[in-house]
Amino acid sequence: MSPINLFRAELHVHTVLSPCAEVEMIPPLIIQEAMDLGINLLAITDHNATANIEAVIKAARGSGIHIFPGMELQSHEEVHLLCLFDSLDQIRSMQIQVDKTMPGLQNNPDYFGEQFVVDSTGDFIRREESMLLASSSLSIKQACDLVSDLGGLLIPAHVNRKAFGLLPTLGFIPEELSCNQVMEISRHISAEKALLEYPQLSGKTLIQSGDVHRLSEFLGVNYFHLEKPSIHELSLAFSNLDGRDFAINQPNL
Repeated sequence: MSPINLFRAELHVHTVLSPCAEVEMIPPLIIQEAMDLGINLLAITDHNATANIEAVIKAARGSGIHIFPGMELQSHEEVHLLCLFDSLDQIRSMQIQVDKTMPGLQNNPDYFGEQFVVDSTGDFIRREESMLLASSSLSIKQACDLVSDLGGLLIPAHVNRKAFGLLPTLGFIPEELSCNQVMEISRHISAEKALLEYPQLSGKTLIQSGDVHRLSEFLGVNYFHLEKPSIHELSLAFSNLDGRDFAINQPNL
């Protein structure tokens, strides 16, 4: 049996492709900040978009940091969903399907912010002209089915947050998510308080992310014991199976 290793994770990180992210969120600075904090698992999850993931993966080479390709999908119900995968091929397939469901609006950078595609050094390649801060026509159920079919992991994002959070938006956990064990809470609430405010979360595994839009927002409070970084290993850890486990080391709130 291979040894079980400790990983410190930030599973909700935006780059300059997300219009609400700061211009400092370029691949080399993301990787350097993670290294400085001892974070060795990252998920890159831009809004409805994936064009900067490969650049971050290239920037991470030799750093000891593993990158999960991901996306923060905005569903038809205006709920944010983290969609995490093992490979670029999987996330590219996800992007193809999501692109078919977007409204096709043009971004207004003066209002929403710029959407930059960059290379591994952070140098400008192009602007993404389509408006990314928009809802896909994919329902939560359709998103769950798509991510599952592609072999990924879906985690409802910042479920306690008023803007695009599952529970304030819908008021309940829909049936299609009833088997979803893992829910993300925002940086502004403890797991204990989240359970008090939202009894629907009882029995769920809660992760906590910085929802990183600027370098100062890294939390890195998710700790995993895994054989190796993979979606399968994350699933084992969330279920405390086969020597894998997961815990939040809560910050002072």
